[in-house]
Amino acid sequence: MKARLNPISFDALKPMLVMSEGVEGNGLEKSLQELVKMRASQINGCAYCLDMHSKDARKHGETEQRIYLLNGWRESPLYSDRERAALAWTEALTLVSQTHAPDSDYEALKLHFTDEEIVKLTMLIVTINGWNRIAIGFRSIHPVAKSSVAA
Repeated sequence: MKARLNPISFDALKPMLVMSEGVEGNGLEKSLQELVKMRASQINGCAYCLDMHSKDARKHGETEQRIYLLNGWRESPLYSDRERAALAWTEALTLVSQTHAPDSDYEALKLHFTDEEIVKLTMLIVTINGWNRIAIGFRSIHPVAKSSVAA
């Protein structure tokens, strides 16, 4: 099974690409952005996205230990209060049908982010969740699996 987008789907993705460009240059720390992208991708089960964003996180100086412990960020002392607030908000919005984005997570966010940063972070979370669903919906295959499928 070889996953690829058909020509019609590329045109459909153009608005998403434009939105992503705006979100990428949002001014939030690159390492924080990658943590958020990885955590949403973990929750959504997008191995393709998780692989891509963990590589990007390493490029921005993220350590292997923090990448490996991301799923257990609540118990690990390796994440700052700002990162914890962002990761809690990521989980709240990614799982909104279950969490209902609790006020407590939003209040914690307000302690560590300006109103403008909250908008930027929220748009980042919305965007990565969209890309996760697109990658899964188009059956994007993890890079290691692509090589074994092609063989």
